[in-house]
Amino acid sequence: MRPDKQKVIDEVWDDARVRSFLSKATPSQFGEALPGDADFHLLLNAYYAMRVDDFKRFIVYYMREGHNVNAMNENGLTLIDYLRPHKKATPFVNALKKAAP
Repeated sequence: MRPDKQKVIDEVWDDARVRSFLSKATPSQFGEALPGDADFHLLLNAYYAMRVDDFKRFIVYYMREGHNVNAMNENGLTLIDYLRPHKKATPFVNALKKAAP
């Protein structure tokens, strides 16, 4: 972290901020959208940015909007599959499992 930036702890994420992640564009590289389902990229972006309680709230909005919790990346992995090797991802994986049809 840059020395002129303060670390933000316990930042409040209101519903509008959580829902704003539903409108994130699929990332691109060299002007082309990254491969994989756009829904996978929404989930991955939310995972990277949110604490688990905010992520659980996001999943509710995500599902209500008709997004696919089983969306896959370019390697055919769902976010659950992608997160399995991550040591601290278990609560996120459990939230996704609970939401999966």
